[in-house]
Amino acid sequence: MARPVLEVADIFRACGPAWRRANAGHIRLGQLKVMSAIERCRTAALGGHVERCEDCAHEFVAYNSCRNRHCPKCQGAAARDWLAARQDELLDVPYYHVVFTVPAPIADMAYHNKAVIYDILFKAASETLITIAADPKHLGARIGMTAVLHTWGSALTHHPHVHVIVPGGGISLDGTHWVSCRPGFFLPVRVLSRLFRRLFLEKLTTAHEAGRLAFFNELAPLADAKTFDAHLAPLRKTEWVVYAKRPFGGPEAVLAYLSRYTHRIAISNSRLIAFDGANVTFRWKDYRTKGRERYKTMTLAAHEFIRRFLIHVLPGGFHRIRHYGLFANGGRVHNIERVRQLLAMPATDHDQTPDASEPVPPARPCPCCGGRMIVIETFERGHQPRAPPTSSAWINRL
Repeated sequence: MARPVLEVADIFRACGPAWRRANAGHIRLGQLKVMSAIERCRTAALGGHVERCEDCAHEFVAYNSCRNRHCPKCQGAAARDWLAARQDELLDVPYYHVVFTVPAPIADMAYHNKAVIYDILFKAASETLITIAADPKHLGARIGMTAVLHTWGSALTHHPHVHVIVPGGGISLDGTHWVSCRPGFFLPVRVLSRLFRRLFLEKLTTAHEAGRLAFFNELAPLADAKTFDAHLAPLRKTEWVVYAKRPFGGPEAVLAYLSRYTHRIAISNSRLIAFDGANVTFRWKDYRTKGRERYKTMTLAAHEFIRRFLIHVLPGGFHRIRHYGLFANGGRVHNIERVRQLLAMPATDHDQTPDASEPVPPARPCPCCGGRMIVIETFERGHQPRAPPTSSAWINRL
């Protein structure tokens, strides 16, 4: 794959040192590690290997990836691996996409309390769906779901929200049959919104009472219980945004959709347009408008671009993809097999081995002839590969 003309790494390498000096003492260690990883990704700083084609002798130097989950260059492979593991879990039913968003005052609090408030967002959203789905007035079934946290708006602003992918139905409460939702309709959005609001604010208040929230600058007065309660009072009356999209076209569409959402980061290299050493121009989508007019460009000072990017660095060990209900890790395999039985779907063979008579395609085919590339040399961090052979036989084969 050709290297993009402009990468986030280019901006970090050019302006990162000055940004770190200007913000010394105000940068989290996790943010510094992300910057370092992105700057060094797929460079000699991380080492690598040399591959050669067995047929045409074409050589290719591959530098190691940083594998950081915030790196724009490393998420494609991670997404493919994750999706391959989900292939056998797809069900032959419509899937729905539900988005839970918190109001701006909550997002402001989350800025300095990411681990606590993002976790509350996950729990409140999942409990809302499970509770309403189990109600016989709505679906009367046990459901499963996959939830993905995004913390950004298209302009790199702080906008925490959770995308939930959920099958359109569940196992009946007595476990005897599959209960499908109405065609084109999963659960009532207004009911979801109000329960989500109540659960979220209850959990947030509990966290505050336990001393798990920190407040700084203009939010410092919220450390007081009465002030905090007064701050939340208007939020108990406003409508919280819960958005349910139309069902997907089928299991394949679900996989395609998940591939775009599960390992997405705040901004991809493909959205970058220009960088002149001082300013960064990129594409963004204004969801307040419709049609072609919603696609716009924005120019930010490089230091502001870096600041916005690093807002979305997650706390260490925080899981941004989570499974709930029938898909919870403890009983996922058993529950999915049970659902497949209820839906009369063919059983999956997890122990299936490939047919030895079938030719195995090369893991990385040669870009010149399609032959098999083999590793002929590895080199350590901070080193470059040795120069290629210069014999006439080698030159003639190039």
